[in-house]
Order: sequence, then structure tokens, then C-alpha cells
Amino acid sequence: MSSIRFALNHMCAPSLTLDDFFAAAKELGIDNVEIRNDLAGSAILDGTPPATVKELAARHGLTIISINALQRFNEWNDDRAREAGELIAYARDCGARALVLVPVNDGSGREPEARRANLRKALSALKPMLEAAGIIGLVEPLGFEICSLRLKSEAAAAIEELGAKSTFCLVHDTFHHHLAGETSIFPELTGLVHISGVSDTNVSVADMRDPHRVLVDAEDRLDNVGQLRALTAAGYVGPASFEPFAPTVHALKEPVAALRESMAYIVGQL
Repeated sequence: MSSIRFALNHMCAPSLTLDDFFAAAKELGIDNVEIRNDLAGSAILDGTPPATVKELAARHGLTIISINALQRFNEWNDDRAREAGELIAYARDCGARALVLVPVNDGSGREPEARRANLRKALSALKPMLEAAGIIGLVEPLGFEICSLRLKSEAAAAIEELGAKSTFCLVHDTFHHHLAGETSIFPELTGLVHISGVSDTNVSVADMRDPHRVLVDAEDRLDNVGQLRALTAAGYVGPASFEPFAPTVHALKEPVAALRESMAYIVGQL
């Protein structure tokens, strides 16, 4: 079986500057990274020109696989269109391959009809924008019960219906896949996998939230290894990107050592 290709999301070590984050990836032998637009002092929020980010990635020999993320993408309005335009342009100019699209997650827009209509409206509007820039849209369903797009099957159906498989892919997030209780995986539509584990034994699945998401280890309750095994067996060859949100991970003095340990664990299990 082919070995998994790891990637790093800046959420692994949000306190690192972009330069140090890129250096950490290289130290781990990883050449794919995801940058974010929601970290204080991150390149996008602090006004760093995209050309500077592109140059930095090239200097480290890295590919920026995504900008993470356009939030509330399926609540399409003038503000969202403007925001999408800015992020797509930034992605194009910094050399990023894709833009992650995150749905509304506040309990609104969950009624089946509204959900479907909102999703199609947003994807239809984003399609020409992404195509013009040569950027892939990575749709990331969130498994939370309050989310307006929980299931990959719903996103897959909309992408299929719009004939947009060359523009959009799915993000298979191991945390959200587990929370959604969805059994189908869509290897041929999957453009990116996000990995994080939950090892806290005191939290119920329904109560799992981002701060519970740690690096994958032997205590993992989400079956990251099983999910990765199923995806790779079904033909997925893309990257598996570490995306832990736990404050305990963010506070690590030696994030590289911890990541190396998690990588070794996963590879050993696979």
C-alpha cells in the first residue's frame, strides 16, 4: 500500500510565523502546507502581499495546497461574494491550489429545502470565480448537529448536479466525518483530508468540539487510522493534513517533535 502523504495546516502551530511554520514542515519532510486567514498575525490578516507568501513557499520548496477558509460560504450575498473574490485572488497570487469552503455553523439554514437551495446558489456563484482563477473549491461539511451542511453526500450530490467536478472537491475531515455519523466516503471526489484525534474519554461524541482535537495517537477515539485506510484502499492519493485545534497542542514548546511522533504512529498503524 502506498504510504500516506502528510501535509501541515498552520493550525498545528498557530503561534509560529509563516516562515517558521514553513521551516517546521520542511524539518518534518513535508512539502504541502495549508495557510489560514483566521490566525492573528497570519500573512493574510496582517496584509502581507501574496507575492511575498509565494516567494517564501518557493524558498522552502513547499506547495501551498489551500487557504483555509471562506467561512459561511453557503450564505451567499454581496459580502460573501466580495470576500470570496478577495480570497480567490489571494490564493491565485500566492500560488495556493485551492480555497477551503466552510458552511454556516450557527444553527441557521438547516431546513432541507433551504439547505439544498443555499448550497447550489453558492456553488453556482463560486464556480466561474474559481475557474477564472484556476483555483479548486474544497467543500468541507462539518459534522456538528447545528451545521447547515453536515453530510458529504449532500455536497457530492450538488457538485454532481452542477456538473462541477472539475471545480469542486470535498474535504474529508476525520473529526467531522465521525461526528456526522456518515458511512460513505467519496474517495474520487476528495481533494484533501484533515486529520485530528480526540483522546478525551469524558466527552460524548455529540459534545465534541474543536478544542478537543489533538494530534492522532493510540488513544484516538475517531478511528483516524481506519478512515485513512479506507480512503487509501479506495484510491485516495492526496494529502492528509494535520489540523488540531486543542489549546494543549497549540501550547507545545516542541510542535515538530509531537507531529513527528503522530506521523510515526499513523504510518506504523497503516
